[in-house]
Amino acid sequence: MSQLPAPVLDHVVINVKGELDHAVDVYRRLGFALTERGHHSLGTSNHLAIFGENYLELLGYEAGKSTARPDVTQAPLGLTGLVFKTQDSHGLFTALQARGVGVETPAEFFRPVRLPDGTTQDARFRTVRLASELVRNGRTFFCHHFTPEHVWRDEWRDHPNGVTDIVGFVIASPNPAVTAALYDRVFGPGVLTATGALGYSLTAGRARVHFVTPAEAEQRFGKVETTDDGSERNVALVLRTRSLTQTQATLRENGVPWTTLPDGTVLVAADDGFHVALQFVEGAGA
Repeated sequence: MSQLPAPVLDHVVINVKGELDHAVDVYRRLGFALTERGHHSLGTSNHLAIFGENYLELLGYEAGKSTARPDVTQAPLGLTGLVFKTQDSHGLFTALQARGVGVETPAEFFRPVRLPDGTTQDARFRTVRLASELVRNGRTFFCHHFTPEHVWRDEWRDHPNGVTDIVGFVIASPNPAVTAALYDRVFGPGVLTATGALGYSLTAGRARVHFVTPAEAEQRFGKVETTDDGSERNVALVLRTRSLTQTQATLRENGVPWTTLPDGTVLVAADDGFHVALQFVEGAGA
């Protein structure tokens, strides 16, 4: 079985449904400099927080507009999208089929982007999504950017809270081994690292994907999103900042509650992060 390229986090999706305005207010107060509202050819709308290697997407739809996207309309509010990079979407699709991993047909779409010089260009993508039955309460997919220059722009990377990259994506599961096994099938074998008593992690470029029990998630992040049927749920992000002092000052100025954890990092509870717990860390390379 041939090995796919090493996983690299491309972006994360926070599903906000019809609450785009509210979510934008929340994340601006958290200190993120969001792009202006974009509109997909699929009917959804978004705002992005662009970092160094990856980005955060607030994805929803405007009042009165229709969208044929059950991955948005039927998914829960909060962190629902885990997205990896690919530069060969068709080859990836074939490779996943050869591995026996359920995968949907690649889909292309675009989003007009107004650039700082006043011109408008299309940001174009092709995505390859793992079969919906493999990932509950969200979706995992790969994004092939045809026009990355319309996404990763330096003028969009400067955030008042000092954040430079997403470095952690946390999935709470009653059985982390089973949830993590999917990613070993996709990228492995041998890409998972055991952590703690029951957890696992996966390196994805500058980020790590963590698979933990709900109890461990609550111990680390406080009250997080849960499910009624025992399925897995994406619950938290870890964000690297240039300066925790800068992060704290921004949160304080904007009236956002936060807690300093024993290791000195800063935690914003899920209730104040639009259903997503946010941990801010400071480190080399930030």
